[in-house]
Amino acid sequence: MGNWNLEGSLLKSNWSYSSLKFLGLSGRKFSREFFNSIGNSSTSFSGELPRSIGNLKSLKHLELSSTSFSGELPSSIGNLKSLEHLELSATNFSGELPSSIGNLESLKHLPLNYCNFIGLIPTSLGKLTHITDLFVSSTSFIGSIPTSLGNLTQIINLVLSNNKFTGVIPASLGNLTKLTYLDLSSNSFSGLLPSSLFNLPNLSTLYLWNNQLVGSLPSHVSGLNLIDISLSSNFLNGTLPSWLFSMPSLETLYLDDNQFVGEIGEFKYNSLKYLDLSYNKLHGSIPRSVSRLVNLTTLFLSSNNLSIMLGSEMFSKLKNLKTLDLSNNSFSINNNAAYALPNLQNLNLAYSNISEFPIFLRLTTNLQSLDLSNNRIYGQVPRWLGDVGMNSLYYVDLRNNLLQGPFPILNSSNLQLIFFSKNNLTGEIPSFICNATYLQVLDLSHNNLSGMIPKCLVNSTSLSVLDLRMNSLHGTIPATFVIRNNFRTINLNGNQLEGPLPQSLVNCKNLEVLDLGNNKINGTFPYWLGSLKKLQVLVIRSNRFQGHIGNPNTKFPFPNLRIIDISNNQFNGLLPITYFEYLKAMMNIDESGVASKYMGENYYQDSLNIMMKGHYIEMERVLTILTSIDFSNNSFRGEMPKIIGRLKSLKGLNFSYNNLIGYIPSSIGNLTNLEWLDLSFNKLSGEIPSQLVDLTSLGVLKLSHNQLTGHIPSGNQFNTFNNDSYTENLGLCGFPLSITCDNHEAKQPPPPPTLQQDENLEHENGFGWQAVSIGYACGTIFGMFVGYLMFKIGKPKCLVRIVKLDSISCLED
Repeated sequence: MGNWNLEGSLLKSNWSYSSLKFLGLSGRKFSREFFNSIGNSSTSFSGELPRSIGNLKSLKHLELSSTSFSGELPSSIGNLKSLEHLELSATNFSGELPSSIGNLESLKHLPLNYCNFIGLIPTSLGKLTHITDLFVSSTSFIGSIPTSLGNLTQIINLVLSNNKFTGVIPASLGNLTKLTYLDLSSNSFSGLLPSSLFNLPNLSTLYLWNNQLVGSLPSHVSGLNLIDISLSSNFLNGTLPSWLFSMPSLETLYLDDNQFVGEIGEFKYNSLKYLDLSYNKLHGSIPRSVSRLVNLTTLFLSSNNLSIMLGSEMFSKLKNLKTLDLSNNSFSINNNAAYALPNLQNLNLAYSNISEFPIFLRLTTNLQSLDLSNNRIYGQVPRWLGDVGMNSLYYVDLRNNLLQGPFPILNSSNLQLIFFSKNNLTGEIPSFICNATYLQVLDLSHNNLSGMIPKCLVNSTSLSVLDLRMNSLHGTIPATFVIRNNFRTINLNGNQLEGPLPQSLVNCKNLEVLDLGNNKINGTFPYWLGSLKKLQVLVIRSNRFQGHIGNPNTKFPFPNLRIIDISNNQFNGLLPITYFEYLKAMMNIDESGVASKYMGENYYQDSLNIMMKGHYIEMERVLTILTSIDFSNNSFRGEMPKIIGRLKSLKGLNFSYNNLIGYIPSSIGNLTNLEWLDLSFNKLSGEIPSQLVDLTSLGVLKLSHNQLTGHIPSGNQFNTFNNDSYTENLGLCGFPLSITCDNHEAKQPPPPPTLQQDENLEHENGFGWQAVSIGYACGTIFGMFVGYLMFKIGKPKCLVRIVKLDSISCLED
């Protein structure tokens, strides 16, 4: 039609709209005048589809997808008895789907994908006996599938995926004998799997993955025309029936993430291309008939109890195999077998207890990803590994093995993800790393690498994760972090790095984790890091930082900081109260729905060594709700700020081993998420605030070695703490200490002594009234003299000096 004005042409024409057969409005906006003209109606148009649409009695094709119509779909839509195709995908209609839609007796195609309809699917859909295609995907429909859908005997494609449907799958769907494509995936269907679905004579695709189906697969089926079966991520159990291995047309079989047991049967066909039986409870060996599957491109058998001989002849015939995942099984390797998998692109043998590199890798020239992590591979990495996938390898994971010797040379120009952590590699970081221009993650942590950090790493614009912790690297951190870099995590903890922290770190605008702990870095507090809006973790503990922490130089410093550890340095001065005012991420965190979310990316998850409840703990994964402050082992002085009580999401607070004075703020009682509190080895005084009893999540409390007094609060968690929480506070009393509190005597002042008591007191102390009289006279004369000097001189320092001298002379007299 070109770019003609649809609305204008329709309005100017002399067509009879009542005989209109095709109306396509997809992606367009129309005026009130247009819709008034359609139905000769005075209906006002305000974004809703007017009821006058029902006047187009001859309409056969109505497309409304991706329009701006809103409101409810008018029930008058049911008047379109001649309608064969109704396209409602990606519309903004709301409310329930009108039951009148069941009156469209001629309807054949009904796409409802990505709509905003809510409520139940109307049972009247069962009246659409001529329908061949029903697509209801990614909507907000709820409830069960009406059994009336079993009346749609002409239907060929039925898609109800990615909704909120519940209940059982109705057995009446077994009546749909013309059905070729059935997709009920990503819902919450429960109950047994209807065996009738496997007896549909024309069904070629069956997708039921990601539901809550239980029970076993039927032992006998008659519908053997299935091509694609996906029952992944359910609770199906029992053994795998023999018909699964005898279906001549089957190309895709996904049964992963269930609870199937027993052995894998012998394959009697060779049509299979994709096989996934991973994350089940299968045992035994891989059947030799796997060698029949010459068309197989993907084989997933990971996380079972299979016994696998890697290198046996059964794999030698799988020339088309591109992805092989046998991880988390029991392995043995036959490196004497000479065969190759020339098209292999992805190999995963992690957690397989292997002790050497599979020799068939030498001839795998197209490899893209290699995962041999968490095994017992010992010794040096063979040189030939560097040539594997020379132009294609982008992911290599050898972490947590027993590798020794120098870091291997990898010749692939496409490297993006390198994981060699937790080995015994030595020597320097090799120069080939600088040639990996696409490198995103470099994890060489927990090795024995030495030398300096290559400057090219901080000059990278592609690197997102640099994890070099727990090595023996020395020298300074390279000073030139380039503008527009992509760093998200920098972890250099546990090396021998020294010198100042480079201020070019402010160029790392995407930085979320910075861990530089346990080095020899010096200088003052890096206040300029406060401008990094995405920074969540800052660890600089156990270095040589010193001096005061002044006021921030940015307007809202550290807005997303959740973990800060500056312990074991030489900071002094007052606690930086101003910074506490801006720690927004520690003030209010809604923990609902995020408890299982961890920091990191798809391939790399952040881990931290953090002081938690009095012990350093290596956290392999860090929950995004974890928040803690550790300022311990410094020389901070002054009082604790009341504003600490605003940090309501705080899990841990450690101010121990400083010189803090004053009272414990009662506002700490607001920190209801607090799990550990350590204020020990300070000079805090006063009573323990009773508000701390409200901290029902508190598991560790350390208040020892202070100057606290009064009664220890009781109730809730305070009934669980032992003496160690309060030692060396001579003024404390009450449980769990052996010192009891006598509240009555504490409130009453001691009575004045009698004359006899006075005399006894004189003898006991060695002072009589004579000595007191002499002291009184001496004090009077000295006081008059000091007053005269104050009047004449007015210098307190001189006064102090004179007081000391005259006090001594008076005692000598």
